[in-house]
Amino acid sequence: MSAPLEGRVALVTGAGSGMGRAHCELMAERGAHVIVQELLPERAQEVVAAIRSSGGSAEAVPGDASNVTLMRERIGQALARNGHIDIIVNNAGIASRVKPFEEIDEDFFDRMLDVNLKAAFFCTQAVVPAMKRARWGRIINISSMFAMVGSQSGAHYTTAKGGMLGLTKALARELAPWNITVNAVAPGLVKTSMTIESLKTDDAFEARARGVPMGRLASPREIAASVAFLASDDASLMTGMTLSPSGGEALVGF
Repeated sequence: MSAPLEGRVALVTGAGSGMGRAHCELMAERGAHVIVQELLPERAQEVVAAIRSSGGSAEAVPGDASNVTLMRERIGQALARNGHIDIIVNNAGIASRVKPFEEIDEDFFDRMLDVNLKAAFFCTQAVVPAMKRARWGRIINISSMFAMVGSQSGAHYTTAKGGMLGLTKALARELAPWNITVNAVAPGLVKTSMTIESLKTDDAFEARARGVPMGRLASPREIAASVAFLASDDASLMTGMTLSPSGGEALVGF
């Protein structure tokens, strides 16, 4: 039996660590050639090297995912090298420490939306023409449970991630005639260094884990499994949907 993503080319943004790296590694295991997009070139190369050492196929595309001009150029170059990009996982994102609504200034707000929403919009725009020509595509947007339940002292983050859900539904309707599916994954808190940093302490992290109905937070690999499913032919009739692999955290919110 062939690997479920064999022959596919997958672009993952914000792929140098945490969930992004997990998405890359799992899709490579399942046969995809992975384009590792990451702000820091050394991190992108680390992921590429790890995939290749395990027998997979990958290349690096460094740069700021929210820099529209740069990403159009580099995604265009990746398309020229590979001939097609079948899957895009819009994973690039930043978190921040909690901040009361009235203390969020314009620069802070703009940076949050640039990385968490604008990058997804324009990176997707760069690959859609090729997907239309192929009449096949998978667009997967990484949102957040907080887009569905809200978050205290995180209005800027929730606004950006909520925008990802709106983008998912709009593109699902617009691109369906070309057999392009568009779905979102909205995790709860995931055990990554970025999450621990945003919660300030390991103790706060563990306290959050105890509040999850299943008693723990997700690993990056568990989130990647949902992404890989949506990228596969098994999800061929799913579009405009949001999966929330959160151990029940989305049921209770915080």
